[in-house]
Formats: sequence, structure tokens, C-alpha cells
Amino acid sequence: MKSAVETLSPTRAKLTVEVPFEELKPSLDAAYKKIAQQINVPGFRRGKVPPMVIDRQVGRGAVLDEAINDVLPKQYVAALEENSLSPLAQPEIEVTKFEDNEVLEFTAEVDIRPQIDLPSYEGLEASVDDVEISDEDVEEQVKALRERFATLSDVERAAAEDDFVVLDLVATKDGEVVDGAEVSGMSYQVGRGGMIDGLDEALTGMAAGEEKTFTTQLVGGDLVGQEVEVRVKVTQVQQQELPEYDDEFAQLASEFDTIDELTADVRERLGRGKRLEQAAEARDAVLEALLEKVEVPLPEGIVTDELNARRQNIEQQLAFAGITMEKYLEDEGQTQEEFEADLDRRVRDAVAAQFLLDEIAKKEELGVDQQELSQHLVRRAQQSGQNPQEFANHMFEHNHIPDLVQEILRGKALATIVETAVVKDASGNVVELKNLQPDGTIMEVTEETGDEPAAEETTEEESSKED
Repeated sequence: MKSAVETLSPTRAKLTVEVPFEELKPSLDAAYKKIAQQINVPGFRRGKVPPMVIDRQVGRGAVLDEAINDVLPKQYVAALEENSLSPLAQPEIEVTKFEDNEVLEFTAEVDIRPQIDLPSYEGLEASVDDVEISDEDVEEQVKALRERFATLSDVERAAAEDDFVVLDLVATKDGEVVDGAEVSGMSYQVGRGGMIDGLDEALTGMAAGEEKTFTTQLVGGDLVGQEVEVRVKVTQVQQQELPEYDDEFAQLASEFDTIDELTADVRERLGRGKRLEQAAEARDAVLEALLEKVEVPLPEGIVTDELNARRQNIEQQLAFAGITMEKYLEDEGQTQEEFEADLDRRVRDAVAAQFLLDEIAKKEELGVDQQELSQHLVRRAQQSGQNPQEFANHMFEHNHIPDLVQEILRGKALATIVETAVVKDASGNVVELKNLQPDGTIMEVTEETGDEPAAEETTEEESSKED
């Protein structure tokens, strides 16, 4: 087999491969055996039909086609290895020359991994926002805690925002009940939203025993975008009563004795969460700083596939949440063109980052052990709401394990970059990342602990965040 490679672009190559007819003979013999098992010829047992008879019955051309279909993938892979090419997608293969007992020639165009001249990635500088915890943030968390212990009491007045109502609801289209759009005795908080457009407005001012009909557009299901008639009846109006925020509540709702201790704990927990958010922002900022130092050629086919996948994922999430794309764009203050441009930019940055991190992982000779892979499988299963064992079986059956390994390596590569980066907040303070724990606390480095355990802990956390 002879092969030559032509570089069409930094991310696309064309292989020209010549295969002597002698190298087709094993595939040709296999083709005859396969066809012999498939045809019935009087005077011959199934599977024992001679090649000459098969040529007369089905034609030599059919046998040659079967042999070529068998040999092309093998010779294509051999040509990739011979020319040290790393394909990123399925090739476009064309047989350019073939006659019986002559050389087989074919070409294969394929997207390939670009060659990247890695810039220095030690000591990158980036900036992030300050960690700020306002009194409003604390009050919001405290209110949410009080609501968990709230009670509901019936009131004889019209429903207002934040009240709870018990309602019956049915949506109809042309007099027919819409499938899945009928509920009875459901408790709903007025002003919560997320159910049916127009419902909160209809409920406001309604008293127990009253009915109201309004028209709205469905944002999910088979009738998405179509107008339906909704009839709602309120059977109860209930007022939410929050417990007093005092020492007695602190003892009821927490392990603390006083409200001051509980408030301090709420503020501390908020701080840990904000610290993790800041760390995620820092990772993004460091990666962005690295991307600015190098130009990464991108295969347009890969970018297009990722764009389509992300767009579809967004549309599915919006449909699940009962939000139309038009409403989403309105809430975000974006036009369709601005949304597409932003999505395109984010996808291109993400693909470029993957190529960069892959190269860094290779340069740093990073590896993945079985425990890391198992932990990553469990995390991914939890993120997708699947049973870990079923998720793992699916990944193995569909040969996705190499993809998961690559995800872990990229996380480790990013951790390597971040550990040496200098990240400051808006106030000029250096942000602690190396000793940041998964719960948002900062591990104190002592002579006993040293630096190494902290680095290992950070690496694992960075890998998790990269997922």
C-alpha cells in the first residue's frame, strides 16, 4: 500500500491511497465465502458454491464491490497511521481508479487535529470580580429558610401575590381538553410563574369559589404556540405565615442556639458559595487569557456540529421549562442575530480550548487512573439524572470511554494552568485557588500538610469544574 497526503487547510487533509490488487485477495476470498452463504445454486450446498459459479450467478462486479467495502476502512486507517494524522470526523472517501486485477486507488478527505505551537502557559494573569455578600443576600437566604417552616391558613379574601391558592384548571382547544392540561386540587403560589402564561394575572383578585376563563398560548407539548382556552376555579385562598426570626426559630431550624449564630452561619455559607463561583470565573478568565495568546485553526465541520448540538440543547431546555425562544430572547434583551453570534463565539472558544488543553495534557504527560475514571462516570451520571451503572454500561457499549478520559485530561490540564496563574479580584487581592476545597473553604497549609496534598485536591476540583 502506498499513500500520500495533501494538506488542504490547517484542519483538513486529503489522502491518496494505492492498494495493489494482491492486497485485495484476502478480502476477495472473504467476499466469495460471504456470498456463497447467501445464494442458493442447484447442485451445490449452501456455502460451497465455487467462485466461478458465483461470478456467473451474481457477477464478478458484485464480488469486487464487497471486497472493496471490506478493504477500504482498513487501508484508510493504515494510511492515517503511516502519515501520523489524527482524524476528527468521518472521512469523505471516493474510489478514483479500479479495474479487475489492477491497482485500487482511492482518496479520503477528512478533518484533522490542527498543529498548535503552544505558548507559555505559566504565570498567566487574569482578574475576577470581588466576592461580595450583601445584607440583601443574607435576608433572601433567611427568608427561604423561614418559608420552609411556614404554615398556611385559609383567608376569606381575594388572592394576592405570594398567597397560595388551591385550584382546578383545564385547557381546551376547539372544545376538546388538551392532553395533560387538566389538574384538580393543586396548590399554587400566586406570582411564582412557570406554569401557564396569564395564570398569575387571572388568579390575582379571585376569591374562593370563583371561576375565570382566559386565552393563552401553549409553550410546550403537541400544540406549542397555539392558542387555547383556560378555565380556572379557585377553591381555597391561603395566606403564608412565616415564623418569627428569633432564637426559638434558630433552635428549631438549625444546630444553633441563637439567631446571631444562625445569621453568621448563613453569611459564611454564602461566602463559601460565592468563593466557588469566583473560582469558576477565575478558571474561565485564565483559559480566556491563554486563548488570547494563540491562534487555533478550527475545523468548520466540528464547529457546525457543536453549534447544532448546543442550539438543540438550548431549545430542549426552554421547551422543558415552558418558555418559547421569543420569550427567552426578550428576557435576555437579545435579537436572534445577537443570540446566534454569541453562540458561535462561545462554541469557537470552547472548541479551541479543547484543542489547547489536549496539547497541554500531552506535553505534561498527564494520565487517568481507574479511580478517576470511575468518579467521573458517577459525576456524569448524576448530572444527567441516570443510574451510574446504566450510564457506565451505555458509555462502554457505545465506545464513549475515550471521550470521558479526554474530559478528565482536559480538566487536569486546566488545573495545571490555573495553579501557576496569578488571579486578582477587582480590589487587587490575589485570589486563593490552590488550596480552595470543594466546599468553598480554604485549607490552611501547615508544615504537616505541606503543598502537595493541596495541589492534588485542587487538581481534582478543577477537573470536576471543567466538566
